[in-house]
Amino acid sequence: MPHMPMDDVITATSSATEVELVAQELARQLIHPHLGFVLFFCSAEYDLNSLGEALDQYFGGVSLVGCTSAGEITAQGYGRGCVSAMGFDHRSFSIASALIDEMERFSLIDAQQLVERLVSDCRSNELASIKGHSFALTLLDGLSSREEVVLGALSAAFGSIPHFGGSAGDDNRLNQTHVYYGGAFHKGAAVVVLFNTWLDFEVFSSHHLVPLGDKLVVTRADSTSRRVYELNAAPAAQEYAQLVGVSLAELNHQLFAAHPLAVRIGEQYYVRSIQRVNPDLSLSFYCAVENGIVLTAMRPGTLLADMRQLFAGLQERLGPLLLTIGCDCFLRRLEIEANQQVAEVSQVLREQHVIGFNTYGEQFNGMHINQTFTGVAIGRPARG
Repeated sequence: MPHMPMDDVITATSSATEVELVAQELARQLIHPHLGFVLFFCSAEYDLNSLGEALDQYFGGVSLVGCTSAGEITAQGYGRGCVSAMGFDHRSFSIASALIDEMERFSLIDAQQLVERLVSDCRSNELASIKGHSFALTLLDGLSSREEVVLGALSAAFGSIPHFGGSAGDDNRLNQTHVYYGGAFHKGAAVVVLFNTWLDFEVFSSHHLVPLGDKLVVTRADSTSRRVYELNAAPAAQEYAQLVGVSLAELNHQLFAAHPLAVRIGEQYYVRSIQRVNPDLSLSFYCAVENGIVLTAMRPGTLLADMRQLFAGLQERLGPLLLTIGCDCFLRRLEIEANQQVAEVSQVLREQHVIGFNTYGEQFNGMHINQTFTGVAIGRPARG
């Protein structure tokens, strides 16, 4: 019979600008005798080298992983320029983590060996059987263009273990994104975390986008760089601007968020978000795009209603939620800000105990996707 600790997960936030103070505040809020693991998301505005050293100093001996963000989700809802963190009690969570320091060289054999190590580490605590009681989190360099390769290998190695994650951001600068592991921030890298717990949970992915009738065929692309040169045999940016009904000069992140494109697989639509327009009128995407794929024009549906419906279903299946780790695409946040819905969405995030970050892409069971709200909901244990 598992024990019933009062704080299976503790959340913390620091909006301090000095890294020493950030580390102090987080340590004061999180450290307790049964703290086993800390997960955090931080603004890229910080001096990352100094922040990494300060966190390592104040949390010495506690495993700590995280990444930079394009906005944070705190216990109070959406935040900016801060650090949002959560600490896990080792009596309820057996957690193991690993760094992939060279994403471009990561193979299926590497993935199998990595997952075997994580499973072995979690098993050593004898908390719960691995099958049916484990989920994985991936945090990837959001500008690496290697997410699909890494996720494909990890998905095969994880087998039946559900997994989700987010690509690190840098406050919408699209310059450098980092993951944190072993006391330092890393570029071109990924962190994989395996959670084993006796608590009930559900890994999910949700979006509020609705397909329209318009189609665009990718007629020339470089899949390695995720760059599309032609849509319908015309310059990509020109064809997209014509579809949306704006001039080339008007194309920006807010417009990309409001007029996404998606590829249909079976009955599901998976968004392929545009990152930027290039001088040669090609379009760079956040996800893989290949010659010959058909992109469907999408429009935003009812984001708030969809979120409420998602959480109603999760609560029906899990009961009251202890914690939701959320990976929320930064393009969704741009849409929410444009529609002046930040306060309303933050209220839902607060009510459902969501801690997380705004991403440059989400991961769900091996797929790299965009413009979704993806994560894991963990049920609150019954108190005896």
